[in-house]
Amino acid sequence: MTEIDWSRLKASEIKGLAQRNAIVIVPIGATEQHGPHLPSMVDWRCVHEVSHRAARIIEKSTPVVVAPTIPYGMSEHHMSLNGTITLDYATMFAVIRCVVTSAIRHGFKRIFVLNGHGGNTTALQNMIGELTVEYKLPLATGTYWDIAAKSIAGLLEKQKALLHACEAETSMIMAMAPELVNPDELSQMHGPYIPGLAAIPGVNEGVYRWRQLSSRSPIGVIGDASTANAEKGEKLLAAISADVAEALVNDRLWSEPI
Repeated sequence: MTEIDWSRLKASEIKGLAQRNAIVIVPIGATEQHGPHLPSMVDWRCVHEVSHRAARIIEKSTPVVVAPTIPYGMSEHHMSLNGTITLDYATMFAVIRCVVTSAIRHGFKRIFVLNGHGGNTTALQNMIGELTVEYKLPLATGTYWDIAAKSIAGLLEKQKALLHACEAETSMIMAMAPELVNPDELSQMHGPYIPGLAAIPGVNEGVYRWRQLSSRSPIGVIGDASTANAEKGEKLLAAISADVAEALVNDRLWSEPI
């Protein structure tokens, strides 16, 4: 089996991948509270798994390597609840800049930052935009549940999209680390989902206002984990990884002019 994990490869092997114009996947998640029933690793663990599974699909036709997963993100809105470690914008941009720049200096030209935390999304788009202008390379980013939105919606019973500590995230952790989830708690693990950027009832959905998560859900859950199970989690991971792989091997992503 071809090795796709940067941290397991030798320097000469990484050099060879750069010479073959390999795609570099840089996973970034978060370390933060996920309700009373899930561990703080959910975001980085899920994006780590999706990245590696997608790379296994990609390497059958295209050289690819997965950088070490960045376990921290911008999680200030979760700090009102326990267990969260957050980066500020400047620090996260510095980390992303250093990782991307390192890959570029080694000769890689196709770099994709795969995101697994909602609080990172807008910031990453801005960061990748700035780095694209700086390096004149087709750098790209995306959040895995946006890339796989249709597949995720088709597998869920209680909600239409991946939310937070919800049916989707709980199912995926049950598939990967069932010992960390107490199934007896799941019937109580639900919180309100209010559409819109501000998540305030009656406020125009296009209006954004920052809010701490504890204001929206005292237990830190958005969505409904009551129907979560490991089988569903495995289906979600497989479908999401396939969608991510398909997106990254699309030649137009990398060949269209900047």
